[in-house]
Amino acid sequence: MSETDRTLHTIALIGGTGPEGKGLATRFAIAGHKVIIGSRDPARGMEAADDLTQTLNAISDIDITGDTNDNAVSAADVVVITVPYGGHQATLKGLKTLLTDKIVIDAVVPVYFEKGPRPIEVPAGSATEEAAAILPNSKVAGAFHNLSAEVLLDPTADLNADVLVTGSGIAKEIAIQLASEIKGARAVDSGPLRYSRFIEGITILLIGINSRYKTHTGVIVSGLE
Repeated sequence: MSETDRTLHTIALIGGTGPEGKGLATRFAIAGHKVIIGSRDPARGMEAADDLTQTLNAISDIDITGDTNDNAVSAADVVVITVPYGGHQATLKGLKTLLTDKIVIDAVVPVYFEKGPRPIEVPAGSATEEAAAILPNSKVAGAFHNLSAEVLLDPTADLNADVLVTGSGIAKEIAIQLASEIKGARAVDSGPLRYSRFIEGITILLIGINSRYKTHTGVIVSGLE
């Protein structure tokens, strides 16, 4: 895709004040997109945006702001969900009306910590499928689960990882575009939403591996052209 063919988006990060949200905000902004970090407390969203702007001020054309979740969603055409799973359902239900006709990319992993990471059983099958069930009038894809927040936050770092993307239609296409724009990342079409549970499970496995080896691992699918 040439630079002139690229579509630039306004992207809201819901849960964007956490490490994963700030890491994705960093990479989306570097790629030229307008980024809004959403928070229930707008002061936290603005503080996170200011921190990232100061870190990235050597890179031109960075556009990161902070706001409430509601305002961030209203202003965006793409919304990325990065909240902890404990707030997943409540967050989506609270934003349901504002998310109508929006592209929603769910990056949430159903995990809790008790002597290491442990999976949470989701009746819908996965957090991404849960999002699609709560948001029938939105276009939902799953992506970005497996990426290290620490590596994302380093604007000079090469990710050296695949981004496994689930879903269909325009939501999947945009998720693949955004993933492909991250330095060192490769988007891999990983099928329909029902495969999201496996991707979320791999993330929990990686968290455990990272803890044992004190590193930041990712996923690479071999054998693809």
